[in-house]
Amino acid sequence: MVDDAPVQTTEVVRPGYLPKDKIEWDFGGPIGATGMIVGFPLLMWYMWISAQFYDGYPAWPVEDQSWQDFVTVDLWGYFFEYGLPTFGNWFFFTTFILVQALFYVTLPGVWTKGQPLEHMNNQQLPYFCNAIWSFYTSIVVALVMHFTNIFRLTYIVDNFGAIMTTAIFYGVSLSFLLYFISMYITKDYSRMTGNFIYDVFMGAPLNPRIGKYLDLKMYFEVRIPWFILFFTSLSACFKQYETYGYVSPQLCFLLYAHWLYANACAKGEELIVPTWDMAYEKFGFMLLFWNIAGVPFTYCHCTLYLSYHDPKDYQWSTAYNVFLFVLLSAAYYFFDTGNRQKNSFRRQMAGNTKLRKTFPYLPYSDLVNPKYIKCENGSLLLTDGWVSYARKLHYTADYVQSLSWGLMCGFASPFPWFFPVFFFIVLVHRAHRDARKCEKKYGKDWDRYIEACPYLFIPGVY
Repeated sequence: MVDDAPVQTTEVVRPGYLPKDKIEWDFGGPIGATGMIVGFPLLMWYMWISAQFYDGYPAWPVEDQSWQDFVTVDLWGYFFEYGLPTFGNWFFFTTFILVQALFYVTLPGVWTKGQPLEHMNNQQLPYFCNAIWSFYTSIVVALVMHFTNIFRLTYIVDNFGAIMTTAIFYGVSLSFLLYFISMYITKDYSRMTGNFIYDVFMGAPLNPRIGKYLDLKMYFEVRIPWFILFFTSLSACFKQYETYGYVSPQLCFLLYAHWLYANACAKGEELIVPTWDMAYEKFGFMLLFWNIAGVPFTYCHCTLYLSYHDPKDYQWSTAYNVFLFVLLSAAYYFFDTGNRQKNSFRRQMAGNTKLRKTFPYLPYSDLVNPKYIKCENGSLLLTDGWVSYARKLHYTADYVQSLSWGLMCGFASPFPWFFPVFFFIVLVHRAHRDARKCEKKYGKDWDRYIEACPYLFIPGVY
């Protein structure tokens, strides 16, 4: 007798890997990951060459010039002469990275705990937070070195292309190196798909560390991008002063904007610890490259535009300048307090009730006896503060800040608008991606949350 019953097969899933039916390809899957790993560095080089050598216009072949000549002669020529790092460029960038790591493990700070991690039996990792000390120590050291001529800060703007290439090299190589270390040495990989490129892009480890103090994800996310962005603008201010004898209000505005951002990340470091990024996102090309190269060397194009042009090319009215300063400051208030309300709530619910006030500590930053929803899975959803008006109001405020950067540069070049346009796409994508994941995680409790906080970005509108 022949048994015609279908054979039941069970998929064998390796520890640390996702079953095929549980894989959710994000960012376009393996094809999208490959495109970003290859394409984004090329885009960064193209934008820099256009900004510096084509007066801020997109680089393009001149009349009767072939594309081959344009690429192999013009673009490659600029890259070869100004984009290939010297030993000095490598030494500068490497020293900066290592000094920030040294500050991380030596300067004063506070300890806090992260969210319970499921893959570690709900263990809460300790985090040492001293980015605010690192930020201002770095500023003091840099200014002393500049005014004593040990190291002129104008070096950053003068060697921008080569420094950027160094950062790109580190971003790509460290992403692959960390993947192989996690897979074959530490074996701390999790949620792998089995697709090599996609897993390098998303990352293999969740919480890679060097020793007890140095959490790599926290180190790269909080300090490296925003400190570099601030020092690039500071460098441009010194360069403009040396060239023209004064610093334009527009460049002062960007220095103020980038100080606000870097200071916000540094002073609120312990509030970042319990966020989704730290507890869930793996550390691969997406985060590592983006923080060491993508953010500091693309978000700075407003600074580059102002630095590469005569201040007479962008003299706006006093009223317009004042308006943008006020707009930026107001947006920053909602950005800072909105982020702190949510992150402070998470920190308190995780058991850390100690209130740390770092400059500038703004009114309505911490909620007293906030309202929240207790979910069936044990999680808590904040329904008080700014989220009661719009769940992502801090995203809206964050975007208004980026918009003010572009508005201060005008519309003569598209590259200062890269950040506002790109950031808009990122924020909208992230908001809907978070909503999709939260809906799956919280189930019916998410419906209760939406009912309590119905608007996403703009109160009363959307």
